[in-house]
Order: sequence, then structure tokens, then C-alpha cells
Amino acid sequence: MSLSATSPTRPVDNGDNGHKMDAWPIRVHCVLTLPPSPVMSDDCPHLTRIENTMNDAARKIEPIPARAEKSPLFREAPSNIEAEQALLGAILVNNDAFYRVSDFLKEEHFQEPLHRKIYEVGGDIIRMGKTANPVTIKTFLPADAKVGEMTVAQYLARLATEAVTIINAEDYGRAIYDLALRRSLISIGEDMVNIAYDAPLDMPPSTQIEDAERRLFELAETGRYDGGFQSFNDAVSLAVDMAGAAYQRDGGLSGISTGISSLDARMGGLQHSDLIVLAGRPGMGKTSLATNIAFNIAQAYEGEVQADGSMKAKNGGVVGFYSLEMSSEQLATRIISEQTEISSSKIRRGEITEADFEKLVGCSQMMQKIPFYIDQTGGISIAQLSARARRLKRQRGLDLLVIDYIQLMTGSGKSSDNRVQEITQITTGLKALGKELNVPIIALSQLSRQVESREDKRPQLSDLRESGSIEQDADVVLFVYREEYYTKNSEPRRTPDEEAADIKTPEYLAWEEKMLKVKGTADVIIAKQRHGPTGTVQLAFQAEFTRFEDLADNSYAQFVHDE
Repeated sequence: MSLSATSPTRPVDNGDNGHKMDAWPIRVHCVLTLPPSPVMSDDCPHLTRIENTMNDAARKIEPIPARAEKSPLFREAPSNIEAEQALLGAILVNNDAFYRVSDFLKEEHFQEPLHRKIYEVGGDIIRMGKTANPVTIKTFLPADAKVGEMTVAQYLARLATEAVTIINAEDYGRAIYDLALRRSLISIGEDMVNIAYDAPLDMPPSTQIEDAERRLFELAETGRYDGGFQSFNDAVSLAVDMAGAAYQRDGGLSGISTGISSLDARMGGLQHSDLIVLAGRPGMGKTSLATNIAFNIAQAYEGEVQADGSMKAKNGGVVGFYSLEMSSEQLATRIISEQTEISSSKIRRGEITEADFEKLVGCSQMMQKIPFYIDQTGGISIAQLSARARRLKRQRGLDLLVIDYIQLMTGSGKSSDNRVQEITQITTGLKALGKELNVPIIALSQLSRQVESREDKRPQLSDLRESGSIEQDADVVLFVYREEYYTKNSEPRRTPDEEAADIKTPEYLAWEEKMLKVKGTADVIIAKQRHGPTGTVQLAFQAEFTRFEDLADNSYAQFVHDE
């Protein structure tokens, strides 16, 4: 018994120019032979039915007829040679046309290699303050090159003579650029298909997706031609709009309120596109402060519908939190502890009462409604973080980004061999991401151990760990410092007899007085701020609930050191 069928065709890579060809229909002849067996006889009805069924199936399989018409072997990449010629002719006639397109159009965007060279040479000549025309450009082009039956000099002269006007130069440039983008998209798509078919061992599917997403976003970012200078009138309009938004927003702040009044009074809220570095030694509470601010903003979110139907935050905002150190469950436990005033250690050990449990349930129901999103991926790269942040802004909206913390991130590329260069790449990428998404970014950072070796433990900008680029790229640098942490560890020792009799030496009494003064307080040192003064703001800190808040006593709230 035999089965005969024609296999369907599918694109095949010819290996030469990357184009796809269609394979000819292939006739596959399959023979299925059943071994002779004494069991196979008329006395075995089961095998007889099986054989009849297979014969019926074989008769139903019909060959797929070959296509009558051949499809083209390949499709040409999108291009517009006439637009390239028109633009180059306009530039050769009037060099001012070059400045209309040079801000976004590069030589690699031309499809024709000779046009790339003409545009590159002409641009170099114009930037030197000289005149670019067929006479000055032909010197830098190969003299023996031919364009059809014309020489390069004749071709340049023809481009110039057939140019009509430079009015449409920018339109020609944008058409050329858009076609270059389409060719880049085609290249990325072909690479995606080929890599997915090849399935290399060093590129699992997840890596392929991240690579494709990175290349697409790079193409989107490098492909914008709406950059460059803007008039001062436009800048003034934006500043007035910001002032109007501050007037309408609760608290009268130009930025997003942190939910901590004394900090807002110093900073004016979190400003859009700012990179805010929040640093401190372990145990100071930098993660707690970042979590408090992030939750306050998400809880205060109040959106309003724009004219185009999109949502914009009027108060508060949508928060994205990258927790590289803690899991999402641990982060949620901290927030629940802060909101319910139930110790997180009791929650973890299950030492809670029925009333406490009801508070936890009520808090969790409230937290499910706020726009607070957590990404707990460890060791995330700056490229992955940027791609996910863009995706969150596109799908859910985004008003604040928090990264806990910089030293747990990895760079993208060869700079991973040098940690200083890697941190520089990360902070530069975070600053660029903040400007791109127009959102403030709070990035936590560790401090070097040299703080512990000093008598004065208050941190300084030079204590930022591993790279000076953190200080340079940051718009605002905040240090969290708790004198209580160090004072508690310096408690004078008493003998067992003194402890039993509760005898306090003068040294112990002085320590007790100092401890009473600093207990439950924390200093937020504003070491750098581009938009305002530096100084120190004192806050209340409840270590049991990991919560920062304004001091109840107004006299303490004014405890601010100006610099």
C-alpha cells in the first residue's frame, strides 16, 4: 500500500542576497508495507477493517496542483530615487536647502550609494562654510565612476540643472527618511524570521524578543525628526502651562507631590524628567522612603480625560516600581504594614489578632485599586528596563518610575567589564529615559563604606558608590541619614551590678539624653538640586512600620539647615 501527496511550498532562503524564493512542488512517495504475518488473514476482522480504513484514507488524499503562474522571486526594497535626485539638486542649487534637512537626514538614509556620497561630501563642504556645487563636489568623487552612460561630473550637472525649487526640500527629505525607516523595519523583520528559524543556542526566544524590541525602540528613538531647536516663545508657553498646572494641583506644586509636606516645600514636588538619586547606607531607610513616596503618589491618583480621549494625572500619578532587591510580596508587606500600623514582623510570623486581620483585608482591597505596578526582575539591564517602562507608559500610563537600586542593575554591551563605565551607562540611560517619557525617576543608590570610617557619619556627594556619573547625571541627590541608628549602637556599657541597681553614670545619662532627642527622627539631606536650594529636612520615622512622615511638632518641621 502506498501514499502519494505533494508537499506544500514555503519560502526558502537562497543564501545569496537575503531574498525569499518559492520552492517547486515536491512529490513525496511514501510506501507503507505491513510485514507478513500469519495473523493477517480473513479470520482476523480487526486487521481487515484497519487495512480498509487506511486504503480509504489514501484514496481521499489528492495531490496539490502546482501553481499555474510564477510569483516574482523577490520584492524590491522601498525607495524613491526621484526624491533623492530632487533633494540633491536643490542642495546643489541653493545650499540653504541642506540646513532644512540636515537635522534629521543622514547619508545612510539614501538608497543609492552615489547619492549617499554626494550628500556626505556636500554636507562636509557646507559645514566648512564653503559652497557646495557640481564643480566643488566632483573633486571628491571617483572620476572614473559611471552613471549609465554619463560621468559623475555630468550627472552632478544634470542634477543641478533639473532642480526647480528648494521650497519642497524638507518634504523630499522626510520622504527619503520615511522610506529608510521602512527598509530598516524590513531588515529587522527578516532578522527576526531568520533567527527564529535557525534557533541558535546562545539566543533563546526570550533573548530574541528583547533584542527585537530593543532594535525597534532604537529605530523609533533615532528616527524622530521633530527634534532640534524650538523657539523661545514655545518654551515660554510650556513654562506658563506648567505654572497653570501647579495652580490647579492640590498643594500648588509644579511637580508631583510626595505626600510629605516638608519635603515638598523644599523641592516643589517631583519635577517631570528629573533623575532623583536617593542614597544612604544600609539600614537608613532609603527603600522605606522610596516606597512611602511611591505609594502616596499612587494613592492620590486622580485622572482627567484630555481632548484626544487619553487620561492625564491631575493629582498623584501612575507608579512603576522596579524592585531588584526585594520580591513583590515583601514590598507589598511593607506597604501594608505602613498603612495598617501593624508590624511587618508580626505579619510574617502570623502574630496578628482578628481585628488586625480585618484591617489587613480592608487595606489589601484598597491597594488593589491604585495604579501601582511592580517589576521584581533581578539584575535587569538598562535596555530591558527602558523597554518595559515604555511599554507600561503606552499601555497603562506612567507618572513616576522608581528603581531599587542602581548597583543591582547591569549595563547593555561591552561596558560590563568595567563597573565604573557600566554605572555611567546606567545613569546616563536613566536620565535619557526620564526625558523621553517626561516622568521623574527615583533611583536608589548605595554609599561607599568610607562613611563608616569618618567621625561625622553624615553622607556627602563624594560618598556615592562606584561612579562620579551618579552625581553628574542626577538633577536631585537626596541622602537619608538617621542619627538614631548610630547613637543606639554607641550605648555605654554598664556592669551587671549597675544594670541591676539601675545606676546611670554621667556618660550614660548624656547618651540617654541624646538618644531621646534623635529617637524617631530622620534627616533627608538635599545635597544637590538643580531647581532649588539645598539643605536638610527632618522627618519622623517609625521603624516598626517603616514609615516616614512629617513631624507632628511644627518646630521640628522648621528644622532645616540652609546651605
